[in-house]
Amino acid sequence: MIVYDSETGNTEKMAKIVEEGVAEVEGVEVVVKRAKNTTNDDLLNAEGIIAGSPVYYGLMSAPLKQVFDASVKIHGKLDGKVGGAFASSGGIATGAETTILSILEAMLVHGMIVQGSARGPMQHYGAAAKGAPDEKEQKSCRALGTRVARLVAQVHGT
Repeated sequence: MIVYDSETGNTEKMAKIVEEGVAEVEGVEVVVKRAKNTTNDDLLNAEGIIAGSPVYYGLMSAPLKQVFDASVKIHGKLDGKVGGAFASSGGIATGAETTILSILEAMLVHGMIVQGSARGPMQHYGAAAKGAPDEKEQKSCRALGTRVARLVAQVHGT
């Protein structure tokens, strides 16, 4: 599942490109939803969750945070699911990494499995873009989707 919040459309563009990366992995299906339309049942039904947010003061946006805040009711039930994150920012050094880490932190509290990246077109923690994703950032988004989908297939045997 890809869950995202987007005000300007840049994070939504990233979500669609992450979806392309997931689609490259045979046997893994993907659902894409806006944060405001995401329920705890959606999270429970997913084997992997990739969350994306615009940068707000170095943290995830309120609508995405609300998804995680509401998930306290299912605490412990996301244990072992695979997670990943992406963020869009308005400029260089404006909090994309800390936003991604805030998302991953919530996933780790739930006991989710998160894999970093040591190589390839992807940044270490997740995919980040400045404004609308350029060609390099699009590669990073696809790589994130593919990497998380492969890990879902490996961990959950899909």
